[in-house]
Amino acid sequence: MEIILRAEHISVIFPSPQGGLSALEDFSLAVSAGEFVCVVGPSGCGKSTLLRVLGGLLPPTSGQVYLHGKALNGPCSDIGIVFQKANLMPWRTVVQNIILPLEIQGLDATESRRRAAELIRLVGLEGFEQSYTRELSGGMAQRVAIARALIHDPQILLLDEPFGALDALTRERMNLELLRIWEARRQTVVMVTHNIQEAVFLSDRVIVMTTRPGRVTAEVPVRLPRPRSSDIVYSDAFSALAWTVHEAIPG
Repeated sequence: MEIILRAEHISVIFPSPQGGLSALEDFSLAVSAGEFVCVVGPSGCGKSTLLRVLGGLLPPTSGQVYLHGKALNGPCSDIGIVFQKANLMPWRTVVQNIILPLEIQGLDATESRRRAAELIRLVGLEGFEQSYTRELSGGMAQRVAIARALIHDPQILLLDEPFGALDALTRERMNLELLRIWEARRQTVVMVTHNIQEAVFLSDRVIVMTTRPGRVTAEVPVRLPRPRSSDIVYSDAFSALAWTVHEAIPG
């Protein structure tokens, strides 16, 4: 399959009084078009830093990210990003939050609202178009954030622990919703998570990182059948994969 996103020998060092904090070291990753990749690792290993580099939000100290074989040196519309916090504007309604990126681009208002209506149906927010963020649950707010990231139809969606703040039941429902959205749109997805079961359930491949400075210590292919339902987590194959990932994470 076509390699759509590639990181080659990425290192990131943040200035510090001690002379520099190394967050990533010689990190390389290649992601194929349409692939769903999850990244797991110990807390503080540089997962979020990696996602910022892949999204063009943070220049690496050394190494290079390539999008379609061309150097990525800043944010671009081909990449959408969803963070752990929805970061919605409380004075804007659901639909106004979703169309914000298109307003910034100067797209026609009628076309913007047409795209927003399509995404509102996709993420299951019909009836909440005119609601404000204070009226939304955590899961609903993240649906808005996902729709906002998809509004300009990016080829790649980067997810930084998007359901980490949700309760277990809501998180399980949102995982199912995320798979449904991915199967409908088939964007390439790279997602950071601390949850091993979540990573195995969602992905085609799990990347395991070392402690800081983060490097790739293992890649675990997930050859579970798709589409997936929640009962797959009780299968022997799922348990074996989750244990493989668990054992690869540095203690």
